[in-house]
Amino acid sequence: MLKILGKASSINVRKVLWTCAELNLPFEREDWGTGFQSTQTPEFLSLNPNGLVPVIKDADFVLWESNTIIRYLASRYDGAHLYPADPLMRAPVDQWMDWQATDLNRSWSYAFLALVRQSAVHQAEKAIATSIASWTAHMRILNGQLRATGAFVAGKQFSLADIPVGLSVNRWFSTPFEHTQFPAVSEYFERLSERPGFGAYCANGLP
Repeated sequence: MLKILGKASSINVRKVLWTCAELNLPFEREDWGTGFQSTQTPEFLSLNPNGLVPVIKDADFVLWESNTIIRYLASRYDGAHLYPADPLMRAPVDQWMDWQATDLNRSWSYAFLALVRQSAVHQAEKAIATSIASWTAHMRILNGQLRATGAFVAGKQFSLADIPVGLSVNRWFSTPFEHTQFPAVSEYFERLSERPGFGAYCANGLP
């Protein structure tokens, strides 16, 4: 059985858990990370030298990096409905997954650490404001894309990209500051509520 290493509160672990729900894929999960087993032990570092969760073990195969993991799972376990084999259909899915992992994540990092994690070293007011402005600009891009598709981030059908993007939207709504209203994003989040795993792994009270 697939084994997932990582605490269930981690946004990156939740990508994997939500994907398993979409694939109806059974798994076992072990708690690793802050507050649980340390990811800095030789045992864990032999699996992921970065010392980060999630890590999966699929029989003897070990893999880390959350977006890579969910691509692998969809490719291996009959997930063509989430991650198409056709390059023209797959490319937009990859595009929005990579945008989430790079541009969008960088924009909210400082504000999230300051306002949600209450990090003592992330309390500079100017840096928080800059992060919120950048985050808002990226959410405006997402709103425009969702307005154009009228449905999901990569097109009319739910895809693998909607899992990391959906989790990031949840983080947007969960972070306490005055939000610009983006109607297409709000409608999208409501649309996601119909998906398997959404309630357990996205809108579950965790940012």
